[in-house]
Formats: sequence, C-alpha cells, structure tokens
Amino acid sequence: MNKITRALFQVSFWAVIWIVMGLSQEEFIRFFHENWLAYLFQVLLIFSLIYVLAPHLLFKKRYIEFAVLSIGLIVIFAFISSQFVGAPERPHGPPPPHEGRQRGIPSPLFINLLIITVSYILTIFVETFSFAQKKEEDLILSKSETMETELKFLKSQINPHFLFNSLNNIYALSAIDPQKTQDSILYLSDMLRYVLYECEKPMVPVEKEVTYIEDFIKLFELKSSKSYPIKTQFSIENPQLQIVPMLLIPFVENAFKHSNIHNTFESFIEIKIETTGEMILFEIENSLSKAPISKDKVGGIGIRNVQKRLSLLYPEKHELLITQDQYSYKVVLKINTHA
Repeated sequence: MNKITRALFQVSFWAVIWIVMGLSQEEFIRFFHENWLAYLFQVLLIFSLIYVLAPHLLFKKRYIEFAVLSIGLIVIFAFISSQFVGAPERPHGPPPPHEGRQRGIPSPLFINLLIITVSYILTIFVETFSFAQKKEEDLILSKSETMETELKFLKSQINPHFLFNSLNNIYALSAIDPQKTQDSILYLSDMLRYVLYECEKPMVPVEKEVTYIEDFIKLFELKSSKSYPIKTQFSIENPQLQIVPMLLIPFVENAFKHSNIHNTFESFIEIKIETTGEMILFEIENSLSKAPISKDKVGGIGIRNVQKRLSLLYPEKHELLITQDQYSYKVVLKINTHA
C-alpha cells in the first residue's frame, strides 16, 4: 500500500471505532459533539506520522527527537480535545446513594489520551512494517539489477575471448588448406550465430550448447590432417533441457590450451556430457603440458568467469569439482536445473 492508502485505511478504521462507541451511548449527537475534535486530532497525528515524523525522524534513526515530539503532540491533542467534553448533568437534589462509584470513571483526558496513543502506536506499527517490506523489495531489486549487470559484463568477456581464439585458428589454417579454411569459416559463422543471437537469451536448450562444443572441436581439427586424441561422449536424454549459454565452453577452451594436444603421443582430451531428468553432468579431462604455457594477454578469464556465473545463476544447485595432478587436469560439473 502507498502512503495515501495507508492513511485512508487508518482514518476509516478509527472512524468506525468512534461510530461504534457513539452508538453504544444513550445520546449519540452529544457524544459526537464532545469527541469530534479528538477524532480530528487522531487524523492529524496519523497524517503527520505517515508523511513527516516517520520518514524524516523515525526511519532516519532520530529516535529521541521522534519520541519527544510524539509524546508532546499526543499529550497536547488529548488535553485540548478533553476540554470539549462536558461534565455529565445531574438532577437537582441530594446525590444518589451510589455516587461514590462514579468517582472511578476515567476522566475525559485519560480516555482521549488512551485512544489517541493506541491509534498512534498502531500507525507506527503499520508504517514500520511497510517500510521494512519496501526496504526488502528494494534490496531484492538492487541485487537483481547488480546480478544482471554482472552477468552482462561476464558474457561480454566470453565473446571477444572466443573470437580471438577462433580467428587465430583460422589464420593458422589459411596457410595450409584454402578449402578447409572455407569450412572453418562456415563453422565459425554457425558458432557466432549462436553466440550473438542464442546467447542473448537467459537460457538455451542443452542440445545447442553441445552443438557449439562439437563445432568448436571440428574447427580445431581442421587445422591439421592428423588425428587428434580427442574423445567425446554425449548422451542427451532431453535435448530441450535448459542451461545457461556459454557455460561449458570455457572449460573446453582451457583443455585445448593447456593439454598440448598437438603432441598426439603424450596428450589427450576427454569430454563427457550427460543429461538425466533435470540433471546435467559435464566432465572434461586433459593432459598437462610438460612445457610451460605462454598466456596471452586476453586469456585467463574463462574458468574464473564460469565459477562466478555458477555462483550467480545456480546457487546451491551445482557441484563443481576441479582436480589436478602433475599429469592431468579434470573438471566435474553437476547442475540440477530445477533444484
């Protein structure tokens, strides 16, 4: 509810309370004349709290000023409104035998003070609850906007890195076989189409992600006529199972970069992608080059990028295990897409 809705709700609620109290009296008109000012002060306090005191003092943590001003207004309004309540008329003659009991009836000042205080406290409760709810919504919105911005930044890192590696491969191939160069350009065209159009969507079918990886491998294998020690095992039970785009390819790029796959006798790359129900299992293992790998200036962002995206998009829904020894590097990633 916005401010005016909350204020009108409070005003209407207390109007009903006063009407019910008046109907329980013998003289409703007299009751109305004596208490209309108390109700008016209630309305003034409610609007003052909602529009001034709460946003400028209470929610700004100026508690002492808020308390002093609130108590002062309550007492003043209760005192002024009680002056309009006349003393009950008594018939002439000796006082009734049970008049002493009437001395226990609370004074108009006490009654008005109590009613105004209760309405004020109720309004504080409603405003505090509304403020806390709005603050939580703003926090969720802020986190969502931050996540979206960060994901766009991470994706912008992926695409140039991919294009850099692919163009390097085609450049190397152009000196070997023009026909294969044309084929590689075709593969690159399909891959770029996926990156530029499909990856604009938050989720894509896992089949398209697998096709992208297959095209990546074919593009690499076109560089030479020799057979590379690359093994793939793709078992896709549900091709339409959704996954975040460009999530797996950095691991593949990393494997090709560090496996020294050109040395076909001492290197290997094994890739496995399996889907069962709502679970995606991705495994990749590669040999490690004995010689140090020179890192390009634009590289080094892939694995960190994926880890960041996983934490943002699949919190508590994924398991990432990376193991390494002196001979191999292995990644096992499990994603529960509907956890």
